[in-house]
Amino acid sequence: MTTLHRMPQGADVVPGGGVRFRLWAPNCAHMAVETRDGKEPARSVPMVPTGDGWYEILVPHARAGTRYRYILPDGMRVPDPASRYQPDDAHGPSEVVDPAAYAWSDAAWAGRPWHEAVLYELHVGAFTPAGTFRAARERLDHLVTLGVTGIEIMPVADFPGRRNWGYDGVLLYAPDSSYGRPEDLMALVDAAHARGIMVLLDVVYNHFGPDGNYLPLYAPAFFTDRHQTPWGAGVNFDGPESKAVREFIIHNALYWIDEFHLDGLRLDAVHAILDDSPHDVLDELAERVRGAGRREVHLVLENEENQTRRLARDADGRTPHYTAQWNDDVHHVLHVAATGEDQGYYAEYLGATAKLGRALAEGFAFQGEMMNYRGGPRGEPSAVLPPTAFVAFIQNHDQIGNRAFGDRLTAIASPEALRALAAVYLLLPQVPMLFMGEEWHASQPFPFFCDFEGELADAVRKGRRQEFARFPEFQAEAARERIPDPQADSTFASAKLDWAELENPEHRVWFDLYRRLLAKRRETIVPLLPGIGAHAAAYEVLGPSAVTVRWQFYRGVEKGVLTLAANLSDEPVSGFRADPGRTLWQEGRSKENGVGEPWSVRWTLAQRA
Repeated sequence: MTTLHRMPQGADVVPGGGVRFRLWAPNCAHMAVETRDGKEPARSVPMVPTGDGWYEILVPHARAGTRYRYILPDGMRVPDPASRYQPDDAHGPSEVVDPAAYAWSDAAWAGRPWHEAVLYELHVGAFTPAGTFRAARERLDHLVTLGVTGIEIMPVADFPGRRNWGYDGVLLYAPDSSYGRPEDLMALVDAAHARGIMVLLDVVYNHFGPDGNYLPLYAPAFFTDRHQTPWGAGVNFDGPESKAVREFIIHNALYWIDEFHLDGLRLDAVHAILDDSPHDVLDELAERVRGAGRREVHLVLENEENQTRRLARDADGRTPHYTAQWNDDVHHVLHVAATGEDQGYYAEYLGATAKLGRALAEGFAFQGEMMNYRGGPRGEPSAVLPPTAFVAFIQNHDQIGNRAFGDRLTAIASPEALRALAAVYLLLPQVPMLFMGEEWHASQPFPFFCDFEGELADAVRKGRRQEFARFPEFQAEAARERIPDPQADSTFASAKLDWAELENPEHRVWFDLYRRLLAKRRETIVPLLPGIGAHAAAYEVLGPSAVTVRWQFYRGVEKGVLTLAANLSDEPVSGFRADPGRTLWQEGRSKENGVGEPWSVRWTLAQRA
């Protein structure tokens, strides 16, 4: 089953022959498209203005595989902003792609309900030695064995150079050629669906990368100085000529879901998507995705503002807009418990056991209170949401890669602490997300890497090291020089997973732990989740980093309580009581006489009619 998405601009193969090219270039008095097939001479064809800055032309001799570029009035040649493929990288010509040429085999796939999600975040380039879509497909059976039901792929939109985290994309419709062709990504999704695995993609709509973005040359209205983001001028979602901009972004979301059969998107840093219009672009995007009668599609947010209104459920518990949000607060409370770190935003969470209980029970630790690190209040009340509105994790690309050396949690926390944290978050009623290699405690770091050139490369290198100057251990320039160079081949190579570690007994024992925990989740936690709604949880602080959390659940005429009793500290804590019901999981020494031993976790389930 092939699904085509008709985009407002780009290159579309016409069934009767030829290719229709369409471009929004409101800053240009005239436009042309240049095509080339193989070794034949390039041919340029003037485009026809159709009003409101739009140009269009049907080129009869063009076909799938034709390379093309747009010619600006000054003669400069630029790639298609809606290019489906860039065989020669972001600065090269675009290639006409016929998405109908891929023969899908997932016609029976209807997606999976969100409460079954166990996510696995991966970077295509670092996930395997080859770093391609096809190589990633070969590791899907490993994820099935582990118990993963959804992979979340870091951004693949075309970026300049051979490697990048993905957040510097400039051609949002083109899977980066370093990972393979578009049909290779389709094959990865197809193979995942055959194994019951959802595929979500991380997309970036808050900014474009600093190299290879040609939009300001012919469509300066795409950006606006009225809004400023950490990356410069904001994307124009609400000013003059913003309609074409909004359509470009919304159609990008629809394109990934339709043409690549994706099961959802994770929208990066939506707090930097600034829109003062009456109809917020984030709301419109979700409405358009939901309004087409598609299969199960999940929309996940990264949002530092912790806005629960974007995650609101309707009266029937359905998600009219966004399904869930990455829950940084759960990460932070668990991280500081395991490491004792207090630098940066971690200072807000260290020793704050009430925040630990609140994040586990209600989602957000900050629900409108002042956060000194931000210099203002953060968050909205979140107990109004079910726990599945939150994605919980103890590692992800940001929390690892934003450290100076990209060191994983396994490098800085004790084995006892790591086992306890895994037992907490993998069985938590929130949706768990692993970071690639976490399941066997991969020893590879995940440092920041990119592949820029010239002055930009120097600026990124210097900026990366300078951002750590405020930390005591990096105040000396010599110390900062030890921070890996983002541009170096060795930095990227160090991030690639070493799958041979899985054969090492020291790593295999962790994989077995994760596999057993996820099997227990599938068996006992997942069936309860549809019956755990808003205001279902309550927590009790028993001591430093020691809490009890209880979730009320309903399943038909059956009801009961799911209980977590956790001491995430190095010292025994008293005050725990024996909860009724059967024990689902015990990590660490069992509790006797109400004393919780260090790094002990117990999950119990009490059911009654």
